[in-house]
Amino acid sequence: MKKKIAFATCVQLGLSCIEEIYRIGGNLDLLITLKDEKAKNKSGRIYLDEIATEHNTPLLKINNINDQEVLEGLREYQIDWLFIIGWSQIAKKEVLETPTYGCIGMHPTLLPVGRGRAAIPWAIIKGLDETGVTMFKLDEGVDTGDIIGQAIISLDKNTTATELYKKVDDMHITLTAKFWDDIVNNNITLTKQNEEAATEWPGRKPEDGEILESMTMDEADKLVRASSHPYPGAFYNDGEKTIRIWSALKSVNESEIKLSDGYLIPIDYEIEG
Repeated sequence: MKKKIAFATCVQLGLSCIEEIYRIGGNLDLLITLKDEKAKNKSGRIYLDEIATEHNTPLLKINNINDQEVLEGLREYQIDWLFIIGWSQIAKKEVLETPTYGCIGMHPTLLPVGRGRAAIPWAIIKGLDETGVTMFKLDEGVDTGDIIGQAIISLDKNTTATELYKKVDDMHITLTAKFWDDIVNNNITLTKQNEEAATEWPGRKPEDGEILESMTMDEADKLVRASSHPYPGAFYNDGEKTIRIWSALKSVNESEIKLSDGYLIPIDYEIEG
């Protein structure tokens, strides 16, 4: 019997997966997203009206993934699997158990490393050589569910958040296409996460992008690259002015922003105030 699939997202990573599902001939029975006025400034925020209309798919707009109307929608459309991608709210037990087989998420690290938030900026700030994307079955924990599949992404000393976000987006598409048939045929293999190797990364706020004179050139460079689009950008306060920096160069010669061991030269920047 054909499985009925629903998809909840409000960001580009999720929309890319939805587009790939339709591209490979798949079908979705219900789309779920935030109400239009919610999270307008969320990085990568998108709207599903156009794709829902294009494919004549019911679209449910909500305040919270745990709302009663979500449960009612899943029951009404007899959903077997629910994808929840790029969604900051944690689905509670009742939501996880309402679809026949459960819920599927993706996280932009190689779980169990990097559970939590801000995975793309942290991978750059931590100077990782590689990260990736993990598709997994959601449970009541944060990024703790059994793994369906993973894909590795390489980083180097010049990788920016813009570039890494695009690679993460591509890997979401790759994993969606790779495991779609197994999901709709209920033929997935689940692998437990290694709790001994688990790490958790905290969330980041726009103010965490401030460049301080006490930083080294390497620290400032990583922060600029990690905070670039689609994130709010690194910044430096110069008196009453704020310089928001999207890209920069390191220098040992006297220049724009003095650091503990050199100078940072803004290349792409905006002056505010």
